[in-house]
Amino acid sequence: MNLSSVFIRRPVMTTLVMLGMVIFGLMSYVLLPISALPHVDYPFISVSASLPGGTPETMASAVAAPLERQFTEIAGLNSFNSSSSTGSTNISLQFDFDRRVDDAAKDVQSAISAIAAQLPLGMPKPPSYRKVNPSVAPILYLYLYSKTLPISSVDDAAEITIAQPISMIDGVAQVQVYGQKQYAVRIQLDPQALAAKGIGLDQVRTAVQQANVELPTGSLSGADKRYLIQANGQLMNADQYRSLIVAYKNGATVRLQEVAQVRDDIQNNKISNLYSDKTVANQPAIVLAVQPQPDANTVEIVDAIKQQLPALRAQIPQSIEMGIIYDRSQSIRASVNDVKLTLLLSIVLVILVIFVFLRSLTATLIPSLALPVAIVGTFAAMYLLGFSLDNISMMALTLSVGFVVDDAIVVLENVVRHQELGENSMQAALKGSKEIGFTIVSMTLSLVAVFIPIIFMGGLIGRLFHEFAITISIAILVSGFVSLTLTPMLCSRFLNHSHSYQRSRFHRVSEQAFDRLLQLYQWTLNLVLRHRRITLISSLVLLLLTA
Repeated sequence: MNLSSVFIRRPVMTTLVMLGMVIFGLMSYVLLPISALPHVDYPFISVSASLPGGTPETMASAVAAPLERQFTEIAGLNSFNSSSSTGSTNISLQFDFDRRVDDAAKDVQSAISAIAAQLPLGMPKPPSYRKVNPSVAPILYLYLYSKTLPISSVDDAAEITIAQPISMIDGVAQVQVYGQKQYAVRIQLDPQALAAKGIGLDQVRTAVQQANVELPTGSLSGADKRYLIQANGQLMNADQYRSLIVAYKNGATVRLQEVAQVRDDIQNNKISNLYSDKTVANQPAIVLAVQPQPDANTVEIVDAIKQQLPALRAQIPQSIEMGIIYDRSQSIRASVNDVKLTLLLSIVLVILVIFVFLRSLTATLIPSLALPVAIVGTFAAMYLLGFSLDNISMMALTLSVGFVVDDAIVVLENVVRHQELGENSMQAALKGSKEIGFTIVSMTLSLVAVFIPIIFMGGLIGRLFHEFAITISIAILVSGFVSLTLTPMLCSRFLNHSHSYQRSRFHRVSEQAFDRLLQLYQWTLNLVLRHRRITLISSLVLLLLTA
């Protein structure tokens, strides 16, 4: 049975099949997402809880300990560790790699709900959790600051005008805001003034809460109209708070400004982001971190954000400076381009090596065509499997260059051997491909079998190299198919007897060099065969030394 016969006798069909592979491969290459590493679902979950005013010891005993006891009942939990500080606790959970992180997240949510009744009542909200995935770390950091406007105004521009439109860009998961400086009115009570007037803290708190409300009051109906009435008692700035009546003493009003200092401020004035460059130093700033969705194209997201930045910049005050602190797409582009260059150099070197040994331009081009066809065809399979162009997959393609041309060279050499026996190109291609057809299949499958254990390897390394093993296996399979179809067809049409026996100057010089190399090999082989025991002992010693 000749696996290549139908492709040799139907060159138009073979050409169309190869052309289809190339077209779909090029289309897939354009659509493939670009990232630094393959997307992997890491089984890591982080749980955080807050208790204002809680000491680290209180957070560890009253919050972290009950949660840890509940988490130990979750199936597949491998390890966990917790850290507690003033007012906050963070617990990192690591699950077995065979557990789906979505299922583990549901179990974590159930555990939090089950233990909620045993947690301190002063917690402002239940503990929250999030899935931790290094591959979806922030890809772009933006800064905003102003030398003239208050930081609260910069925060409003960052969160409303900049962050919200960016979060709606396709592929963006969320935009995190660091250094939030939302406007607030700060009331600093004077204990001596409160004691002198006999007013307690609860009275002041109640007065502030009751005066700062926005509630529906009712409706006012007339003969032909009806109006909804709403009481808007919200206080918007420090001046309005200062005149607030907090109590009545001896028939006189006691206003807030008499017992406290009231000023315009920000919600959290203990922590601040400071930005410095050549023009400013330690300038309070707001930082926006753009986090991508899983499997999103990092480069496309960053390009889309940069395209919108001029329009967003025009919507904020001119006194606010905005720029990019960190752009992850630059490092991804650089690393992927480096691997692409390595791949291109590998292809060129392989073609040169083939030419040196075959010493014929036609004989070199035939197996060399298997390289681009196999690699471009692999792009189509990568797109269908949801892979990306990253350092791992590009490394797989680079390593596959040597494997890809092996099958084509074997087919070419056997066809040339039949031509040297006096057969024409068609007969040589048919007989040569028939003799080694199943040999090519066995070679291809044996190479793929080497990477099967990597495909089923467990752990984090196994997940990272899963895409590597599949990519290089697909490239080898595609090259085997090309070697049984395109290569013998090209041999039957373009590789003739005269080409096989063409003797150029380069051919004569290289032939002499190969003859000397062959003589050296024969001499060393005879030497080894004459001293078999020494050869065997030396091989065993070398094996032991390298074990």
